[in-house]
Amino acid sequence: MHDPDDLTPRQQEFLNYLHNRVQQGKDMPSLREAGKEQGISHTAVASLFRALEDKGVLRREGRYSRSIVLRNKNSAEPFLPSREVPIIGRVAAGLPLYAQQEWAGTVLVDGAIFRGAQLFALRVQGDSMKKVGILDGDLAICEARQFATDGEIVVALINNEEATVKRFFYRGDHIELKPENQDYTAIRYGLDEVLIQGKVVGIQRGPDQMASL
Repeated sequence: MHDPDDLTPRQQEFLNYLHNRVQQGKDMPSLREAGKEQGISHTAVASLFRALEDKGVLRREGRYSRSIVLRNKNSAEPFLPSREVPIIGRVAAGLPLYAQQEWAGTVLVDGAIFRGAQLFALRVQGDSMKKVGILDGDLAICEARQFATDGEIVVALINNEEATVKRFFYRGDHIELKPENQDYTAIRYGLDEVLIQGKVVGIQRGPDQMASL
């Protein structure tokens, strides 16, 4: 294998282009799409992909358009994988919104940050969690699970109908879901009224602002 740092200027430019797409939350481009955006033929794009693969800065797995894994430039991890996470309806951080079961698209996230085996995303509405940086319009990246520990920020399904993002507390004979905004008050629920759907592990705000919690 070649030295991954031994890239021609054109190869480095193309690699930067691919990294920028990942940082913007975009999928890997098709040959035609990359050719159009880079102003070169799709044959030249294919040649650049092969050269970068030979030099160990990316690898391809399975179906081409969804299978490019880039080498991570900024950590000890050898590769910077991107992964698709389904967006499942919307969730309210304020007044609960009816829980939708259908997918509302997907979002591409950094696999080096979000490593959980079963991830999903929910669109946040409202500002009841703003003190912890979860804002109206954010995508909450969640790890699916059906339990919670005191103090964790969770997605909770209330009475099998409404989903909300709140901080979880078990109080023995009831569950308390607490907001992170002084304009809202904590709400008490019976033990049989709340089903935990997942733990919030990060947020994505816009194409280039992604953070774990």
